[in-house]
Amino acid sequence: MALKETYKKEIVPKLMKEFGYKNVNAVPNMKAVTLNIGIGPGLKDAKYMETAEQTLIRITGQKPVKTLARKSISAFKIREGMVVGMKVTMRGKRMWTFLDKLLNVSLPRVRDFRGLSPKAFDGNGNYSIGFKEHTAFPEIRSDEIEMIHGLQVTIGTTAKSNKEAEALLKHLGLPLTK
Repeated sequence: MALKETYKKEIVPKLMKEFGYKNVNAVPNMKAVTLNIGIGPGLKDAKYMETAEQTLIRITGQKPVKTLARKSISAFKIREGMVVGMKVTMRGKRMWTFLDKLLNVSLPRVRDFRGLSPKAFDGNGNYSIGFKEHTAFPEIRSDEIEMIHGLQVTIGTTAKSNKEAEALLKHLGLPLTK
């Protein structure tokens, strides 16, 4: 919860001054954090799906929702309605706790880490981070790993533009490079 207190006491006044907001409610805020695992390599392998599900449960403390294919694609051997991924959306206290852990523990554990690209904003104030290995998270013990897979973290904000979202995330401590 320390990150949320920092946001309220220090970051909101800085953003109000930086962008000239008159109202505290106009300041961009965190909306949700979504973790997503695509199950491309393990479409036929039930053990891969189980491993991906357990990974998300361990990292977030929530049961993931299975994402289904919207249409059939014969080249990838995907049928409509097949499970093609899993995702967890966190809001509120869990989201702030996860963000704190992401910024202070997980990102520094990534091998050859030199910062995050500022090009990963989507134009609507959301930022996505891709992890090649799920071992960067402290809940995953390296001696218990059977399969290594990647995952994607999407940070959703209420910002109207990439510039506002970038300022918010930089003040929160996201190591964006130039």
